[in-house]
Amino acid sequence: MPTTVVVPDGLPLVGASLLSTAVLLLGQVFIVGRRRKVAKIPYPQMYADKAQEEASFDAKKFNCAQRAHQNTLESIPIIYLTTALSAVEYPVLAASLCGLWTVSRVFYTRGYITGDPQKRLRGGFPGSIALVGLLGTSMYVVGQSVKAYLGF
Repeated sequence: MPTTVVVPDGLPLVGASLLSTAVLLLGQVFIVGRRRKVAKIPYPQMYADKAQEEASFDAKKFNCAQRAHQNTLESIPIIYLTTALSAVEYPVLAASLCGLWTVSRVFYTRGYITGDPQKRLRGGFPGSIALVGLLGTSMYVVGQSVKAYLGF
C-alpha cells in the first residue's frame, strides 16, 4: 500500500537544532583535547588515573571535561531519535526542545570543566526537562501513528 509523506513546514528548524548538537560535540572535543594537553595525559589513556588526578588539578579538570563529553555522547542517540520522531507531527516543538537540550548542555559542560563536578548541575535541569518532553512527544506521535495504522 503506497504511503504519502508530507514534510512538515518546520523541518528546517529541526535540521538547525540537530546541527547545533554537532557544534556542541565539536566544542567538547576541542575542550577535551586542550585539557588533555595541559594535563599531559597521553593517548590512548581515556582518563587521568587517581594518582594523576591527586597530583594535578589539571588532570582533574581533564577528567571532568572528558566526563562531560562522554555523558553527552551517551545521551545524543536518544536526542536524535526522539527529536526526529517528534518532528513528524510537531516540528517546532521538537526543534525547540532539542535546542533547549543543546543550550543546557553548554551550561552543563561549562560548569563541569571547572573541575568541580557539582557545577555541572547548573545546566542539567533544563536539559532533563527537554529530554522528558522529547520522549513524551515522540511516544505520543508513535502511539497515534500506530493507532491510525491499526485502524483504531
